[in-house]
Amino acid sequence: MALGRTYAVSLVGMNGHVIEVEADIGQTLPAFVLLGLPDASLNEAKDRIRAAARNAGVPLSRRKITVNLIPASLPKRGSAFDLAIVMAALSAAGDVRGCGSTVFLAELGLDGRLRPVRGVLPAVMAAAGAGHHGIVVAEENAAEAALVPTAEVRSFRTLAAVALAFGADAAQVRLPDSADSAAPGVPPARPEPLKDLSDIAGQQEARFALEIAAAGSHHLLMVGPPGAGKTMLAERLPGILPDLEDEQAMEVTAIHSLSGDRHCTELVRKPPFESPHHTATPAAIIGGGSGIPRPGAASRAHRGILFLDEAPEYERRVLEALREPLESGRLVLHRASGTASYPARFQLVLALNPCPCGLASGKGVECMCTAQQRRRYFNRLSGPLLDRVDLQLAVHRVSLADYAGARDAETSAVVAARVADARKAQRERLRRWNYATNAEVQGRILRGELALPRAVTSSLDRALDRGLVSARGWDRVLRVAWTISDLAGRLRPDPDDVVTALGFRIQERAA
Repeated sequence: MALGRTYAVSLVGMNGHVIEVEADIGQTLPAFVLLGLPDASLNEAKDRIRAAARNAGVPLSRRKITVNLIPASLPKRGSAFDLAIVMAALSAAGDVRGCGSTVFLAELGLDGRLRPVRGVLPAVMAAAGAGHHGIVVAEENAAEAALVPTAEVRSFRTLAAVALAFGADAAQVRLPDSADSAAPGVPPARPEPLKDLSDIAGQQEARFALEIAAAGSHHLLMVGPPGAGKTMLAERLPGILPDLEDEQAMEVTAIHSLSGDRHCTELVRKPPFESPHHTATPAAIIGGGSGIPRPGAASRAHRGILFLDEAPEYERRVLEALREPLESGRLVLHRASGTASYPARFQLVLALNPCPCGLASGKGVECMCTAQQRRRYFNRLSGPLLDRVDLQLAVHRVSLADYAGARDAETSAVVAARVADARKAQRERLRRWNYATNAEVQGRILRGELALPRAVTSSLDRALDRGLVSARGWDRVLRVAWTISDLAGRLRPDPDDVVTALGFRIQERAA
């Protein structure tokens, strides 16, 4: 029986499933049948594969070829199966041999050239985790696939070169000229320089809040008039965050590989910064699309910052959909074709004006908005969403005196050093609960092993009794108080730390 077998990987969200690709050569009239729930783009592989094999000098059999993708119940999509299918068909015909448990991940051009595909990093991680360490990819994906230390990656430029490496007849294979087969080089992505905190004049309270947010991984909301510096502050938050650790960097790089928004040649070490426009669709921010849902800005901001400027202008359902990942750190997207789960443990930074026109600052004499308009404007941010934001502060306009003292402002490097020390203190204290930052600590721990004396939390207790904070808010104030204490180098928060944290919780919404 003429039967060939290779392996590929199907990605459903961030989860990769190793797919067994079977090819059978029948005795009937020429045909190419593809089984195993392929989507439209995968069904088109039949014509791509025939042309690519012919132009590579290893034409497919003229008899009936039946290809089965196992497990058949799992939907498959995309062009990353091209190379695995053609190698299975050539193996069934006896033109190549020795494929074994090798995983093939590449798209084919009609001229037989291997094209890069997105999602190579999570696919290689899944293959290596399932025991398939031999990986074949296109040259453009080689550096990304090699980021998985246990993978034995081999990269090729053409199908002819792959067939020759797996035992094809050298006299039959048609290797193109080097000039013809040269793939256009993909320039490595140059990271944008991080913006420095020293660019900001004044705003001492806002700078302190930014430092607290970075140190404890807390969510932040800023209310202030246009030009007060809300966007400048948010854009400088990545510059004071510590670099990602190996496991975190692998997660972030895998998401960006799957999104296809950057050419991954090395691990992403800097926390990502995502700032979608307020006209972006729910699918663009939360994730979605046809077929298996794709990651959105919320997942691309994993281990980094999701900045929503003019927050009340976003669709209400988009804002409400963020409540789940703020608590769980994951986004689960359900569609008719399948369910995809993506990590989404980001820091949310919201910025908004004090009123629809933005002029209700200071005395607010220029503002023409009615009380009802202001109320409607702020009501676009629901109470449950705001309750999940640890730091809420008013950002005021900068004065001339602030500009005079701008030359003495601390740089991001100085602040980042304090943030790193605070993060180290948190890791040591929270290691036994497997947490890294104060923002992750559960309320039962804050009220149990890390409980503070009533004399320290008295101001917070009174605020809870008066209904100024909720039970969730009580926990979040304590988390911020612990972060303030860590920044100051103290072992435990004191009453002043709790009062300061409470002040960032109870603020006037007008700047």
